[in-house]
Order: sequence, then structure tokens, then C-alpha cells
Amino acid sequence: MIEAETIPRIDGFQGTLFDRNHPGYDEARRVYNGMFDRRPLLVARCSSADDVIAALAYARRERLPVSVYGGGHAVTGLAVCDDGLCVDLRGMKGIAVDPVARTCRAGAGLTWGEFDQATAAHGLAVTGGRATSTGISGLALGSGSGWLERKMGFTCDNLIKVELVTADGREVVASEIENPDLFWGVRGGGGNFGVVTAFHFRLMQLPARLLGGALVYPVEMAAEVIRNFRDVFPGAPDEVGGAISLTSTPDAPIFPSSVRGRAAVLVHLLYAGEYEAGEFATAAIRAFGPPAADLVGPTSYVQFQATTPLFPGSRNYWTADFYDDLPDEAVDILAVAARDPISPHTNIFIAPGGGYASRIPEDANAFGERRALFNIHFLASWQDASFDAEGTRRIKAVSTAMKPWSTGRVYLNYIGNEGQARIDNAFGPTKVARLRELKAKWDPENFFCNNQNISPTGQR
Repeated sequence: MIEAETIPRIDGFQGTLFDRNHPGYDEARRVYNGMFDRRPLLVARCSSADDVIAALAYARRERLPVSVYGGGHAVTGLAVCDDGLCVDLRGMKGIAVDPVARTCRAGAGLTWGEFDQATAAHGLAVTGGRATSTGISGLALGSGSGWLERKMGFTCDNLIKVELVTADGREVVASEIENPDLFWGVRGGGGNFGVVTAFHFRLMQLPARLLGGALVYPVEMAAEVIRNFRDVFPGAPDEVGGAISLTSTPDAPIFPSSVRGRAAVLVHLLYAGEYEAGEFATAAIRAFGPPAADLVGPTSYVQFQATTPLFPGSRNYWTADFYDDLPDEAVDILAVAARDPISPHTNIFIAPGGGYASRIPEDANAFGERRALFNIHFLASWQDASFDAEGTRRIKAVSTAMKPWSTGRVYLNYIGNEGQARIDNAFGPTKVARLRELKAKWDPENFFCNNQNISPTGQR
């Protein structure tokens, strides 16, 4: 075991090493959720798969715990571990787009903002994270919900293959042809089986001019707006992406005084097709009562992706559940919560299911819930550490009140450190058993455990 004050050297490593004396150390170890202030012995910013192999070999030799940093956006903060080695992929941002084949090879250190800029230059896209700072790695491996999922499926559904470094330092490819068992597992099973260094995606053509934006309603109309969305959205074409945000608007001139800088209801819409067709396809949703502000109009996919507000370094608590129904009693609970937000950065995010993603067979990959009608993400952030207990309690209270209508399944990318039962519930018993067998094959010692962990068969 190395000492904390030892100046490290990793044989064959060509990237950048940040030890605790490096001037860039604090920035390198910072994650999105300010609740976590973990201090690794080393952050190894890799520039290639060879660097990943060298870093993992060093960690094994020195018996160091390992974490993997893609975008650092996960609310768990597990991109960084205390007193261990952080394999940092942010030096691996290369992307090569084949506009004819409509595919790309993307380095694991890219964020979705960077990825979208590169593919949009060719009029192409794939379902990606709704926040530009989210890393492509964590989102894709955790399944990948986004605005295009009803048209294209989840991010993991559009993977062609991955390049991966295993726990014992081998570089392998996983696809439908090569290591198909591993390919099944990485599509939804998270970073449990190795460090993915590159993703190969199937892309979709998107018009440069899309219909998108938000309808903004006073918070007093929350119940009516949610009921209309619940009733109308399931009949929308696959091209219609959307969600409801029970949140607070910025104090900005774009909003009228009735909703500016206060709790409100936002109905997000994005049509993944020709603009004129989008006006027709979203008419039923937009026909519900005049909003306080109608911000739906011409946009591009890159512009729309950038509308999600970001609060890096704030203190976050998130949880989530899938739902098969939202009866009026459940809607009323959400409406009451909307009128009393925990902080200005509270968001109860109601994403609809359906579309192409729901028609992919359940056993196609490890992702565990395709048929639910809604995926609700309960999240809030604040700055003052003294508010942690109260903020967490209040988010838990509203999510607990909604439990009677949940499917029992959960989208892992939306939750924090909630225990093994919640991780298992994300997949269900059949898939958990298969994932544990896969873990025993590819990582029998659970070397990659700083994640939403799946333990190998035979271990707890």
C-alpha cells in the first residue's frame, strides 16, 4: 500500500496524474453533487485504453480501491473514492462520426454536450442525457433516458459495441457477435464489468429545425395540467418527446410576472421530425388551456438539450420510481408538493413512457423496466449543508407518499445510495441472477464495486 505523501509513478502511463499535492487535485476530484468531498490518493486522467490498463494494474498491485470518473454527474458521487485511485476518463474525448453509415465511435470521457455538438454537425443524434454536463459513459451504461427515447429507444438500445478493459487488465470488445453475454450486461448493468473506453453508437437523422420548448402554467394549475398530460400523452406519436417539470422558473424577462421566479408547471415538448408535422402531432397536448407562457417554437436539438438548468457543486438529493398509472389521488399529491418547493432548484420530473422504447423486448439487454407509463424523478438541490437533513427528508416524504402506485422498479441513474434492495429492484430477480453470474465471470473479486453494485454470484 502506498503512503499518502509518496509521489506516485505509474509505469507506462502517458496521461496526467493528480496527487494530493498537485495544484489541479481539488478540481480533478470534484463531482456534481456537493454533498461528497472524497479524497483519492490519485486521480489518473487517462488519454488512452493503455493508460486505463496501466492505472488498473497499479491499483491492483498497491491494493487500492478504484472508482471510474466519466462525467462525475451521478448523485451518488461514486466517480471518486476515498484513499484510492480514480480512473479519470475525461482525457478521452475523441469522436469519429460516419455520416453515411450513421454511426460513431465516441471516447468515454465525452459529455453529452460535446457529443451532441459533434453529431449535430452531420444532422445526426442519439438519445442522450437531458443535461449537457452528464457523461456519456454513466448514462449509456445505466440505460440512458432522454428526450429522444420514445423515437429511438434508450441510449443503451443504440449501442453497436463497446471497447472495455476488464478487471484483470484485458482489452476486449463486446457486441452481438463478440462477447454477447457481456454486451447484454453493459447495456443497463452499469460499470460493474469493466471500464468502457469507447462506445460505438447507431445514430438517427434529425432535421436542423425542430419544434420544441416549454408551456409554462401557474403552479395553481398543477393538478389540471398533470391530468391532461396523463390522459393525452400516451396517444402521441413516437416522435413526440416530452415531460412535466414541477419546479421554479428563473427571474427572467422571458416569463410573465404570474410565473416569473416562482413555482410553476412546465410541459416540455420536442418533436423528433419535420417542424410542420410537429405542430400537428403536438396539437392535442397544446390544446389544453392557454399557458402563462408558450415557449414552444423553432429550435435545434443542441439548443433544446442545453435548456436544462445545471447547478454544479450544489448539494443534491435524488430518488425515483416507475409508475403504471397516475390516478387522481397520486396527481393531487404531486400538485400539493409542487406548491411548496423544497428549494428554488426542486424538480419533480414526470417523464412519459411508451413509444419505440416500450416495444423492445424486455430481455434484449440488462435494462429492467420498459413498460411503465411514467418515470418520475424527485430531486432537489441547495447550498447550505445545514439543510441536508431537512431537504432529504422532504424529498423522501413526497416520493414515499407516491409509492402505492409505483411498479417497484427504479431507474438507477436517477437515485442515490439507497441500498442493495433498490439496486436489485431495478432489474427484477431474473435479471439480477443473470447479472450476478455475469459479474462472477468478468469481475469475480468485485474489483469494480464503487458503483450501483452488482455482486458476483456467491458473494453478498
